[in-house]
Amino acid sequence: MGKRKPPARELPTTAEGFAAALLATARAGDDPRWLAPGFELPTELAGGAQLAVRPLLDRARRGGWPPEDLRQAANRRLGEFACSYLLDDGPHLAEWAAKHILTPAEAVTAVVDALGLLLTLPVLAAAPQPAVRHGVDDRKLGRVRALLAKAESSSFPEEAEALSAKAQELMTRHALDRVLVTAGPELPASRRIWLDTPYTDAKSLLVHVVAKANRCRAVFDPRWDFVTVVGDDLDAVALLTTSLLVQATRAMVADPAGRSRPFRKSFLVSYATRIGERLEQAAAATLTATPDADRLRPALASHDLRVNTAFTALFPQVAGKSVTVRSAEGWHAGRSAADRARLGE
Repeated sequence: MGKRKPPARELPTTAEGFAAALLATARAGDDPRWLAPGFELPTELAGGAQLAVRPLLDRARRGGWPPEDLRQAANRRLGEFACSYLLDDGPHLAEWAAKHILTPAEAVTAVVDALGLLLTLPVLAAAPQPAVRHGVDDRKLGRVRALLAKAESSSFPEEAEALSAKAQELMTRHALDRVLVTAGPELPASRRIWLDTPYTDAKSLLVHVVAKANRCRAVFDPRWDFVTVVGDDLDAVALLTTSLLVQATRAMVADPAGRSRPFRKSFLVSYATRIGERLEQAAAATLTATPDADRLRPALASHDLRVNTAFTALFPQVAGKSVTVRSAEGWHAGRSAADRARLGE
């Protein structure tokens, strides 16, 4: 039996009335059922859409949702047209609908969906804070990227391992340079790393171990599938995390046994655990081999205190959470893949 469409309500006649109707529909989680058959976009509706959207966009940004994070949330929660409307910053509705060749009903539905997302965005503990640039990032990270590109294209495991090991050494030295340069009063920066579903809890563990190896702190928000990283070497963390997630996914999908969810989740947890061990060993070895190691240790301790203090101020009530492993086969396969991974690719 088909679902009976409720009768259309009388259309508002003012911009304020349209804004109220749009917001009420979004809050109820409904389609815009107040549209009449043959509905056309009246002039007042464009003003009503902007009256509804603009304040919510401003509230979202004040609540810790800068444009890039709003884009990430919209891409995950909205359809194509609603995402476009929101990311265009609530454009004039009639012109926007004509540009995308939308019917009036499609245009209003996109606005309602965009409003629904804005209404559900929580106020986050901390908005990302950009890093202070000290002139050492681009040159050294460029060398790291070049090494990793060679490692990725190599068909010889030994060559790839040597290239990636060199890249990891450069990344660690880069981190040590940053500690010496940024020993002043600047607060650590923060960044959100968004994770693709599924298995975001297991993937967040990989971000955590990469952040820890780079003397950063990380916390996972399971509501929105992103990890907030606090520290000074966020470019290195993002670069290495992205690379290792690609490698992990490639190895997991290629494994003949890797089709079940328990296998894949166990694979990713084991992979992250082993990668963390390798990164910690590489960082310790590089520090030990550094001629100024003794002079660096007090600076490193001061740096860690700055990061921990900033992290605690931003996230005073972080709770630890375990990730369950249900496949021994997946665990062993993930560990083997981590041993083969190119650090920093």
